[in-house]
Amino acid sequence: MKLARPASTKDSKPSNWAGNQSCDPVTIEQPETTEEVAAIVTRAALRGQRVKAIGAGHSFTSAAMTEGVMVDLERLSGLQKLDTETGLITVGAGMILDDLNLKLDEVGLALPNLGDIAVQSVAGATATATHGTGTTLGNLATQIVGMQIVTGTGQILQLDGDNQPDLLRFARVSVGALGVVTSVTLQTVPAFNLHAVEQVVDLEATCEDIEDFLTSSDHAELFWFPGTTTCLTKQNNRTTKQPEPPSKAKYFIDKIVLENGVFDLINRTSRRFPSTTERLRKLMVDAASERELIDKSYRVFASPRHVKFVEMEYGIPREALGEVIGRVNAGIKQMETAPLFPIEVRASAADDIPLSTGYRRDSAWVAVHQYKGMEHEPYFRMVEGIMDDYDGRPHWGKMHFQTAETLAPRYPEWDGFAQVRSELDPEGVFRNDYLDRVLGVVES
Repeated sequence: MKLARPASTKDSKPSNWAGNQSCDPVTIEQPETTEEVAAIVTRAALRGQRVKAIGAGHSFTSAAMTEGVMVDLERLSGLQKLDTETGLITVGAGMILDDLNLKLDEVGLALPNLGDIAVQSVAGATATATHGTGTTLGNLATQIVGMQIVTGTGQILQLDGDNQPDLLRFARVSVGALGVVTSVTLQTVPAFNLHAVEQVVDLEATCEDIEDFLTSSDHAELFWFPGTTTCLTKQNNRTTKQPEPPSKAKYFIDKIVLENGVFDLINRTSRRFPSTTERLRKLMVDAASERELIDKSYRVFASPRHVKFVEMEYGIPREALGEVIGRVNAGIKQMETAPLFPIEVRASAADDIPLSTGYRRDSAWVAVHQYKGMEHEPYFRMVEGIMDDYDGRPHWGKMHFQTAETLAPRYPEWDGFAQVRSELDPEGVFRNDYLDRVLGVVES
């Protein structure tokens, strides 16, 4: 999935995948080397312009939007270095995860975990602490062991275990506030297969021991249908068995026709004729089915997502999940009409990245969605109010209503990140309205 604009049309405004964010930059640059990025940043800084880099444009926030200079990372892509013995790879920051998965599979390697989509750029996914599920696995940024970054003064920094490792620790999740990342070195693992089991179960029964469910598999998650007690669980475990993927016809019917085409039609109908929503919800619940398969890890982790929506996701202490699910369900029952989009629940391990949403705590994740063009703010604010009671940390690439003042107490090394930001970008070249709101204004 590419940036939502024709690359050759200067008059078209860049927008994100969901279509809820757009901007009007003075120019869009498409550099091919780190040196070109440094020159772009240096020129912009001299002119008093701001700079933002954008990858696949999949963030639901305006983190990559700018009225200044936009740096499109599409041409900073590809597999640059590969060591099959150590599993270390270096890729261009703009490389799309889907493309990376295929390249890695060709040489017998894989990323240890992925989210449920893989259309983001490597730099965008890691900078926002994008995650999959697995109680022993951190977010994608925890796989970073090195990176190249261009600072607000145009300086090129190589960060790794030997070169400013503490600075690397801060830069792995930066929401684009520290500079333009041009390449990333990742630790991969030998390619592996997953045995996937999906079941339709009762939400309340599952929540009686939600911790047991989350730890029952290498990768466990659930989707529950708002306004009901029905949920779909997904449990994926590593296996040495050979892949037994669905046929191309069955994959097309399940993933493209049903999960995308029919689901889109259901939401369109609900948006146009709200009185049909409850009947459509029952149709969705009745149609939920169980399945089992074995396939390559990246094929199991990620699925195509063609239905447009907006999303908010919060990380909370894992031990609070059962209580939070109950409170969210109670809040939904007070709504005039419950949303049709299933609510997603996942888990991830703690890490030591200062601005990571998983910093020093094992997290559970609750993600809520709303179909494009439908009212989402009251629903999202209700859920966010609950998350606030548990020091909830919003996913940096998804919608939320927090500010720097409300977020700072939730991150023990917040001041340390702010100090690094002032050192790498003293004039605020990488500022935009979103960063000013959620991180504050750079103080030199």
